[in-house]
Amino acid sequence: MTVQQTSETLSADEHAREMADYIAKGEKLAHGLENRGPIRLDENGKLAADILQAYETYGFYVFESVIDDKELEELRSDVEQVLSRAPVTPEATKDSQGRAALGPEYSRYPFRFAKPLSDPLGGTDKNKGRHPVKMRNPAPNKSAPDWTIELLLGNLHLMDSCLRLYGHPKLLAAAEAVNGPDFVPYNEVTFIKEPGLGPSVAWHQDGTTHWDAPDWDQFAHGFNFMAQLYPSTPGNGVWVLPGSQKSGKVNISKLVEESGSERIDGAVPLVCKAGDVFMVNRQMVHGSFANSSADRRITLNAGFFPRRRVLGVKTSQLDGTEEAYDADRINERSRTIAIASDARQQKFPQEHRYSYQPLKGAELENSWSEDTRRNCLLNYNLRDIYI
Repeated sequence: MTVQQTSETLSADEHAREMADYIAKGEKLAHGLENRGPIRLDENGKLAADILQAYETYGFYVFESVIDDKELEELRSDVEQVLSRAPVTPEATKDSQGRAALGPEYSRYPFRFAKPLSDPLGGTDKNKGRHPVKMRNPAPNKSAPDWTIELLLGNLHLMDSCLRLYGHPKLLAAAEAVNGPDFVPYNEVTFIKEPGLGPSVAWHQDGTTHWDAPDWDQFAHGFNFMAQLYPSTPGNGVWVLPGSQKSGKVNISKLVEESGSERIDGAVPLVCKAGDVFMVNRQMVHGSFANSSADRRITLNAGFFPRRRVLGVKTSQLDGTEEAYDADRINERSRTIAIASDARQQKFPQEHRYSYQPLKGAELENSWSEDTRRNCLLNYNLRDIYI
């Protein structure tokens, strides 16, 4: 059963003022947690034990200064290029300059639109009913467009810079530390939260498959990397409930009721500088409020699972079809890891290259080239994995 939050209409400015005290309290709590710093590997190339312990305790970790200024500019430039080719409305075929819009060449349409400052998911049965509570929907300014882009789908075939970041050796070492050396991909998307426009994402927990598994644990549904191209603030960023990844399926409606509003008690914002990357357990209670702030957020998301939680699983795809994940299916989707590692090595030859164990020995066929762009990466996200 879903819960619908009812409230009087308020402006974006009023919403920002309403959030002020909650933001101040949450930001103080966030900075009091001992879970941020640079990615550190030990002498064996493994993620430092204290980082892994902090991640297990809180459900997230803030990796600082992962992306340097030059790479950051390349990522921003690629995102702007894709956005400049977006259709002007969901049904349009032309971009803002009258050119044929990007999109029809991909089997999965790369742009997702939403109404400014709206909540498209809360209180609905979408996403298998994972968003039970409706968030506040402040009224956008009169100058706001009818639609705003909230999501880009398929980072790795849309933007070469995203492919190279995906192959970052220290990030992949962190994925191995959490999920094991045979970890597998989920999907890769870009979240867009424009100032005064960005919609909310209602409180939820990710994952639908393993909640009742007899061997369930806090790692059962994997984690997401969230790379920030601009500062992530309490006003534009994701909020999480630390430790909730260990509690199983949480009654979010009850949390909201006990808190007196959708501003859940004890939640903290994911705050960081541009170039930082969050590692966030998908089972944590998390969500984001309508971006009534003056700050833009662009987040590059990339998720990973433990292989044992995927192999042999039968699950529903986005189109409603059922699919069972056998080893061949998993390895085909996992080629993106090996290709991205090679693409990064070609761009940054001075870096240590990450070796993905399940495809060790197949480096030649998974090298980065125009051939693999056409034959492996194009429409790769049709093979995304969902649990």
